[in-house]
Formats: sequence, C-alpha cells, structure tokens
Amino acid sequence: MHFRHFYLPCLAHASYLIADGGEAAVVDPQRDVDQYLEAAQDLGVTIKYVIETHLHADFVSGHRELAARRGAEIVFGARANAAFPHRAIHDGDVLRLGGVELRAIETPGHTPESISWLVIENGRPSKLLTGDTLFIGDVGRPDLAGSRGFTSAEMASMLYDSLHEKILTLPGDVEVWPAHGAGSACGRNISSDTSSTIGAQRKTNWALQPMPRQEFVELLTSGLAAPPRYFPLDAELNRMGPRALRDLAVPEIESLDPDALVLDVRDADAFGARHIAGSVNIGLDGNFASWCGTLLPFDTPIVVVADDDAAASQAVMRLARVGIENVAGAITSLDRFATVSLPQRTTHDLDGIAVLDVRRAAEFREGHVTGAQNIPLDELAQRLDEIDRKEPLAVICAGGYRSSIACSLLERAGFTNVINVQGGTEEWMCHSRAATSESSPASMTKDHELPA
Repeated sequence: MHFRHFYLPCLAHASYLIADGGEAAVVDPQRDVDQYLEAAQDLGVTIKYVIETHLHADFVSGHRELAARRGAEIVFGARANAAFPHRAIHDGDVLRLGGVELRAIETPGHTPESISWLVIENGRPSKLLTGDTLFIGDVGRPDLAGSRGFTSAEMASMLYDSLHEKILTLPGDVEVWPAHGAGSACGRNISSDTSSTIGAQRKTNWALQPMPRQEFVELLTSGLAAPPRYFPLDAELNRMGPRALRDLAVPEIESLDPDALVLDVRDADAFGARHIAGSVNIGLDGNFASWCGTLLPFDTPIVVVADDDAAASQAVMRLARVGIENVAGAITSLDRFATVSLPQRTTHDLDGIAVLDVRRAAEFREGHVTGAQNIPLDELAQRLDEIDRKEPLAVICAGGYRSSIACSLLERAGFTNVINVQGGTEEWMCHSRAATSESSPASMTKDHELPA
C-alpha cells in the first residue's frame, strides 16, 4: 500500500492519498488539486475515489474538480446531503483499493455527517483517518452545526459517544491521521505532531481521559471563540460543489472601480512605503487565506495588488481556497495610481504614543506594553468606537504582520494618524529581557507588562 500525507501550512490542513493495486483514493483534498494528480501519475495509479470526512468549514475542497478531471467517484457521509452526484456512505460501508479496505465509521460530533475511515491492510486495521473528529492532542469543536438544528451541547454529546464507543475500541497501535494540525480554528489546542496512535492519544489527549459525559460536554463547549465568519459559506460551497479553479482567471486592470475593495498582498514594508489609499494589506507571507476569510467581504469586487503576475495568481488561488471568488482584477504596478505611505517605527521609538495591541487576548495576557489597549484583530472592525481618533496611535502585534493589517483597516475607516510597529512584541520582549537582566527582577511588573 502507498500512503501519502499532504500538508498545507497556511490552513493547517492535512490531506491524504491511499493507493493499492493500481487504484487510489484522495481524502479531504484542498481546492487546488494538481499535487494529487501528479502523485497518482508518479505512482502509476488511477484515482478511483475522492473522499470527504465531512463538510469542511475552514476551506473549500477540490472534490468536484478532482473527480471531474479523473472520472472518480465522490464519497460523503449520507447526512451531508451533498447536492451533486456522489456515493452516500453509512456506518460500516467499505471501499476497496486493490487488497486494501477503507471502512467507514460514522463519528458525529464535530459535524453530524462526520466519517472516520479505517484503513485495513492484510485483514488488520493500520490507520484511522479521523477528519476533524479526533486531532492529535485535541478533538473537533462542536459548535459549527447550529445552522443544521443542533446545539453545541448536543454535538459534544454525540462526540463523546463517537470517541468512547467507536474510536477508543480500536487497537492501540492503529495510527491516527487527522485533517488538521496546530493553528487550525477547528480545534483549540491541536498538537504540531502530524500523527499519533490510538494508544498514545488514549494516554495524552485530554478529551480521551476518563470523565463523565456531562463534564466532557461542559469542557468542550466552554470558552469557545466565535468561529471565523467564512466558515458557513465554505461548508455550503462544499455541499453544493465549488466550481473549478480554472474558471477564476483574473485580468490586469488599469483603472479602479470606486466600489471595489483593494487588497494589497505585498509585505508590510512594501505596503508601508507606498500603497493605494484605502487598500487593505494582508500579506501573502502570513496566514493570508484565513485572515482574508475573516476580514474581507464576499459580495464586494476585490482588486488584488501584488508584486508580479505570479503573486497575483497565487493570491487568487489562496482566496479561492476559503471561498472568496469575487476578485475582479489585479494590479502589479502602482505607477499609474495615486499612493500614500504608512509610517513605520521600531519598538524602541514609541515614547509618549498610545499603543494598540491587536493580538489575541491570551497573547496579550502573556506580556504586553504598559498601558497598551488590546483589541484583537478579528474584533477591530466592530470596536472602532473604543479607539481615540485624535491622537497618534502605534499599532503592535507579535511581529508586524497583523499590525499592518490593522493599520490598513484603521486607515480605511478614516483614522489619519496610525503607525505600524516593526518587530512587534517579540522584539520588544527580547529588548525588555535584556534590560531586565541588567537591573532588578522587580523592574518587570507582576502581569508581565512591558515598559513603554
């Protein structure tokens, strides 16, 4: 048997190719599917099945395009109610690839239709592809099925049964291969490890420790951050079947539609030096797709500003991965457009300036500039009234990526005196530690504020 693991870091997304006897299945494919076609060609196998463990909310799948390009059959759990031709799978159903069996195990909890796939080689279970049911060190969040008539508590209770009555009954040496790794919004504390075993997870995963159902439900449903707002859109696109990426070609444009949103995907330094007034800066060099899905509209024409055609094409593709398909054009030269700049300062040059920290609240609690105001980036648009528009405002994050996004949003909202802090709190903490080592430990406050 051939088993290949693919990983997309910007979405913390894992997908798989399983092959035997000249036949293959691709599980949870990302939207751009060429890598699976290339892998199948290298192995000399035919892709027979395109399998989805559930209706993914955090990315748009390439299931329809991959199936169309290779004549494969799309496979979903029956409760997904996918609106295109597919095989609807129930608990215990089996797909065969040469001498390998893929056995469906219904594991609702993250979503109602979630299916885990048990890989059986030579009559023995060897691997379990768990989708978003079981992660390494965590389990899937239970609050994404509200639109389908289930409460978070009801889904968490289903997940308790899926884990204890099905997954934990498997042999301890069965390998666990989930659909996401660290950083995914589909869990809260996912490990950076790509795989594990049932036995290891039984010992180390908090959600698999012995506890009453009600305690599990309360732990799983408490303190959940609101899911990114693009999640429902992506889940519905996956249910309906997204169009092919080749249908999303974007032309170079020479003038701007006044109703368009300008998305500048260059890095923070390039944006700071020169950009179109009112543009939003979300650089390709960070968590581009997830921030775009969180912050950008889905019904407004978007014009991409990029360094070159290759970067513009990459931006369009990465936007499509999270369901943003309303790109109307691209700009690769600012020479014919009026531009402005965004002031930049270092962490050592902020005396007397108000500081806005746009990191998550948990990051802020770990250490922050004394007197800084904390508004997480994903809450900024709804909390603009809390910010003083009259005084200069230095915006800081961990390293400068989110702060540049925030500055662009503030400028677009009419703030006229914002400054991006280069280096962010990571640089400031290094400087503060060095200063602290030369003085008394008491120079750091109890809540680890960093002196301005």
